Amino acid sequence: MTALPPPDPATFRPPVVSASPTFAPPRPPAPTLPVRAAVGAIAVLTISLIASKFVLEALVDFDWPLVVYVLILALLGYGPSVMWCRYVSRHWGSDSLRTDIGLAPRWADLGWGPLIWLAALGAQIAIAAVIVGLGVPISNNTDGITDLQTDRTYVVSIVITAVIAAPIVEEMVFRGVVLRGLRSTTPAVLAIVLQGVLFGCAHLDPVRGRGNVGLVLVLSGVGITFGAAAFLLRRIGPTIVAHAIFNGVVLLIVLTGVADRLEDAAASAPVSGQEGSGREQSAVVDQSHVTEMGGGRDAHSMVWMRVEVVHR
Repeated sequence: MTALPPPDPATFRPPVVSASPTFAPPRPPAPTLPVRAAVGAIAVLTISLIASKFVLEALVDFDWPLVVYVLILALLGYGPSVMWCRYVSRHWGSDSLRTDIGLAPRWADLGWGPLIWLAALGAQIAIAAVIVGLGVPISNNTDGITDLQTDRTYVVSIVITAVIAAPIVEEMVFRGVVLRGLRSTTPAVLAIVLQGVLFGCAHLDPVRGRGNVGLVLVLSGVGITFGAAAFLLRRIGPTIVAHAIFNGVVLLIVLTGVADRLEDAAASAPVSGQEGSGREQSAVVDQSHVTEMGGGRDAHSMVWMRVEVVHR
């Protein structure tokens, strides 16, 4: 066997070996949807929330159990949005919600979710502190829950709606369809901010008057945090978990009476004009606008629920 001739020094080039080889797959590009999908998602959600209120007003005189009203409103408030997400996936996507809006749950979501929740909580506290310091009016959206918690069936239905249904549907809408729809025509940062502001505006309610200003600002910060996480991770599973924790913690605070104790402590504070601020900050949630109570009518006939759109 004859030996191979040595390489010609003039033409030989040794192979280039990376000093720090990587085995990580390339990061997938941020998926998008037509902006029409985002506009439609907001329109469907808005119409369904308004319609749910009118339907409830027409049904309150029947004096049905509270749980019936909760279930009807959850169906009216969330059902059309779920149907729109399916339509978007079939009409403009691959007919897979996993691919088209990032509804791809993984076990890792149980780790990412709490981290995103902490980030959202930090944003909420920071914005609320600025709002209170500037004297911007703010209200919470959990009034009436403690007055009705003797009805265990009602409490269970509210918990299921706020901790399971709302996080799933609202993340599908805002961090799934709306964020990806805005990304098709706007830069990532602007799309994240816009969907967060829309998320906050979804909690507008004439009943709260000027208190809507602070509430929208706080929840916009939460929505922006969720949007940034969904964009970076390319999935909404982690934000669904974070959303569920966010709502669950607030309901726990309200139902256990901690919010009332915070309110009493704030009311006794010597600083003028800050009465109730502790309660307002603790009870602002990215969850269903659960109840609105009015005088002169019993609890069953006075409850109306505007199903959240942000987690709500």
